[in-house]
Amino acid sequence: MTWTEVLKPIKESSYFINLWENVKLEFNSKKCFPPTKQIFRALELTEFEDIKVVIIGQDPYHNDGQANGLCFSVSENVKAPPSLKNIFIELKDDIGIERKSNDLQDWAKQGVLLLNATLTVQAHEPNSHKNIGWETFTDFIIKQISDQKENVVFVLWGAFAQKKASLIDETKHFIIQSAHPSPFSVYRGFFGSHPFSKINNYLKEKGKEPINWG
Repeated sequence: MTWTEVLKPIKESSYFINLWENVKLEFNSKKCFPPTKQIFRALELTEFEDIKVVIIGQDPYHNDGQANGLCFSVSENVKAPPSLKNIFIELKDDIGIERKSNDLQDWAKQGVLLLNATLTVQAHEPNSHKNIGWETFTDFIIKQISDQKENVVFVLWGAFAQKKASLIDETKHFIIQSAHPSPFSVYRGFFGSHPFSKINNYLKEKGKEPINWG
């Protein structure tokens, strides 16, 4: 199946038409991120057929030039925000890989869906679009992946992402949960959680190609 087929029912609904009107209104009247052409970048870089891993974030980075449509990722020439830095520290501790690029598009192209629950944000106002209606859309995506695929790894970092566990069929998929990589919670169970080796061990067990995290 393609994203076009998967999303057809929701994209043709009055709910989505209304959501998109609200998004356009926000972008026309305020400074918002990511750039409009990157709002659906996570879906563009990771085809439905290719999904092996889903990492769920809350909403895009809200400072200038950071958000690029993939959760936790920033563009190449942009300094890594604290959460991303901590992800890379854990990556090195877990599997010894020292990550060079802050843009995670290479992960996305290998089947890691980097999905924020809310796909847009107003500049310098974290979580400002949380009530705009995005979560109905992204919850639908999570549920479709759970229902229509098998042996996907869902990575739920922090209390917000962990609420999405109710959308996922644990009998068919592998859920990894830990504290969030933000500086406020990183020492409460994110560091030392070994998510990258756990993901690759599971994929290998299921006869799938592991992710090259480098």
